Amino acid sequence: MNPSYKASLPDQVLKWVLRSIDACTAIRSVERLYGGTSSLVYHISLENGQGVQSFVLRLFNNQEWLHKEPDLALHEAESLDWASWHGLPAPEMVAFDETGRECGWPAVLMTKLKGSVVLSPQQEESWLNELAEILVHIHAVNADNFPWTYFSYNDPDDWELPNWSRFPKRWGIAIDYVKSSRPESRTCFIHRDYHPANVLWTQNTITGVVDWVNACRGPAGIDIGHCRVNLAQLLGVKAADAFLTAYQTHAGSAFHYDPYWDFVSLIDFLSGPPKVFSGWKALGVSGLTDQLMAERLDDYMAHLVGQIS
Repeated sequence: MNPSYKASLPDQVLKWVLRSIDACTAIRSVERLYGGTSSLVYHISLENGQGVQSFVLRLFNNQEWLHKEPDLALHEAESLDWASWHGLPAPEMVAFDETGRECGWPAVLMTKLKGSVVLSPQQEESWLNELAEILVHIHAVNADNFPWTYFSYNDPDDWELPNWSRFPKRWGIAIDYVKSSRPESRTCFIHRDYHPANVLWTQNTITGVVDWVNACRGPAGIDIGHCRVNLAQLLGVKAADAFLTAYQTHAGSAFHYDPYWDFVSLIDFLSGPPKVFSGWKALGVSGLTDQLMAERLDDYMAHLVGQIS
């Protein structure tokens, strides 16, 4: 064991990693990665006669999530394979422990991509344009035979008007709109959690997209809507609109915009009073407050309602 470890993992996990790659390889370092909120993620460096290799290990330790979706490790492994087979900038799957028999928790071991997350871009317009262009490439992938299908995280019957909002009646309009009939849409491969904290950059160019555990067959609009509501909170409504415009430019006639998916994505955030996403804080974002998040969600909702009124 190398004393340069920055984080510790149980011996059984480290032994599984070595067996999965090369038992003759030495572990150089283990470092906890922050930014995600639903699992434990580590950067593991291995060294052999050919040099140093970097991998990412995800341990699914969230019992509530596992109870709802016990196949999380299998799902991410299949998603990574699907993305790689179709030439998307995703990590390559190395090994997975579906049930946790080897690691104690279900686990996925994958290659580590180059790049870092950028959440405060110096050139916002080009940054948004790149975010949109990569998402268009993801949605160009056919997913007819992919085993997982999109479903809504929340039950419409459970939605209530937010007591923190400045415009509760307008939220009522938004909720009623989503409760109306779901529009028909083209089905494609979707990431299902596409937002800036899951995108890696090197010198103003995207080098990878990570966190594919929720990928599935579904409507492109839900990916766009999820990214837009994240952008609205992180940077404001103008950034969310600029992203949509860029996506429409790159997708052309292959995409038909329907605000329904923006409303679905927005209302998914109504599980409680708005808070600054802890992943943003872990990745160095400062200056945001819970109050600002509530104001920006209100502003974004009012903007969307204005489009259908």
